[in-house]
Amino acid sequence: MTDNPEMDEQIFTDPRPDIVVSHRPWGSFEQFVLNQEVTVKILTVHSGERLSLQTHSARGEMWKILDVPLDVTAGERTWTAEAGEAVWIACGIEHRIANHGRTAGRVLEVAFGKFDEHDIVRIDDVYGR
Repeated sequence: MTDNPEMDEQIFTDPRPDIVVSHRPWGSFEQFVLNQEVTVKILTVHSGERLSLQTHSARGEMWKILDVPLDVTAGERTWTAEAGEAVWIACGIEHRIANHGRTAGRVLEVAFGKFDEHDIVRIDDVYGR
């Protein structure tokens, strides 16, 4: 339970154990979700840039690092996530992505729950938003 009743109604479980890899004659695919309410985006983080340190009250997010290693902060932990790594950001957890590499990096973001860009609470933002 949290101090936010809206968040208590929106408890999402880590979907990473349910990722399915299916092999086909032509290669393979990864299935991240099946018949769930989600919003899917690909984020591009330019070299030397970072997203705001933020939380969300009505969604959890799974990130799949696509290209280059990116620095991930989730709660108290910060590490360099490698290409192919899947990261779970639970609802209400402080999080951010930063790119200290030389080339832009992309992240597949699957947001679980009610998606609204206005639910972002920015804790630290170098862009002054």
